[in-house]
Formats: sequence, C-alpha cells, structure tokens
Amino acid sequence: MTSMNQPASISERRANPGAGDFEEFFRAEHGRLLRALYLVTGSAEEAGEVAQEAFVRVWERWDRVRDLENPTGYLYRTALNVHRSALRRARRAVGRLAGAGSGRDPFADADDRDQVIRGLRTLTPRQRAALVLTELLGYGSEEAGAILGVQAVTVRTLASQGRAALRSTMEHDDA
Repeated sequence: MTSMNQPASISERRANPGAGDFEEFFRAEHGRLLRALYLVTGSAEEAGEVAQEAFVRVWERWDRVRDLENPTGYLYRTALNVHRSALRRARRAVGRLAGAGSGRDPFADADDRDQVIRGLRTLTPRQRAALVLTELLGYGSEEAGAILGVQAVTVRTLASQGRAALRSTMEHDDA
C-alpha cells in the first residue's frame, strides 16, 4: 500500500487499475506521439487529428490495452493504422476529384527544416515510419517491428533504404 505522497508502483497500478491510469498514459505519451506523427505526416494539423483518433481508440479499449506488455507500442501502431486509413480515403477522394492539389510545406522561412521535411516526404510511408520509430523515438528493430506489424529485419531494411534515399535527396538538393 502506498502513502498519499508516494506514487503507486506500476505493478500496484496494474493490480488496482483506476480512471487515472489512462490520463497518466495520455500525459506521458501525447507529446512524443504528436512529434512522431508530425514527421510521418508532414502536417501539424494532420498529426493532431491522427493522435486524437488513436488516443480515442486506445481509451475505448483501455481495459485490455493497459494490461498489454507494451501499451505505448499499441498506441503507435493504432496511430499509424489511423494514418494509413486516412491516406487511403484521401487517395480515393483525389481519384474522384480532378485537379485537387496538396498542401505546401509550412517551413518556408526555415531552409534547413524545409529540406528535411521535403526529404522525408520522398520516402515511402513505411520507410518514414521505420525511421521515426528507430531514429527519433529510439525503438529497437524488434519493438518497431511489433508496432508496424512486420519482422525486425524488415524494419532494418526499411530504415536503411529510408536513410539512403534521404541522404541522396538531401545531397541532390545541396547541388
């Protein structure tokens, strides 16, 4: 039993789950998820929408998710699935509407960031996701593979291909 001034240990919180568990999880993961999704989507607005939808889906299943070995991994996988679904819907909508344009880069006044964002956009969604999970968030290939639903070797391959493509794009832009 913990005193009023000491936080409960993880095992105690799991044994006595409360409404605050999800709020703690949300506070701990919200900022990181937003930053990761921004790099994946290239848009702060879209990243916010995807994060919101992912947290809602996790909250709806919190009674099961909180007991998973890696609830954070489940959150990221949910967010990436939400993003992929939105991309599929957008592609279908664009296919129906002739001449629909896409938004431009929001970093017109920051050349270095602009170059990185444009470079990330040249990568496939899977390469971007692998790079964000392994390079930015520090997940190992096994953990990133579990989040993406692929084998660890696939994550390493996607990240390697993404780094090579990004390096090539950035060298081309410098020329």
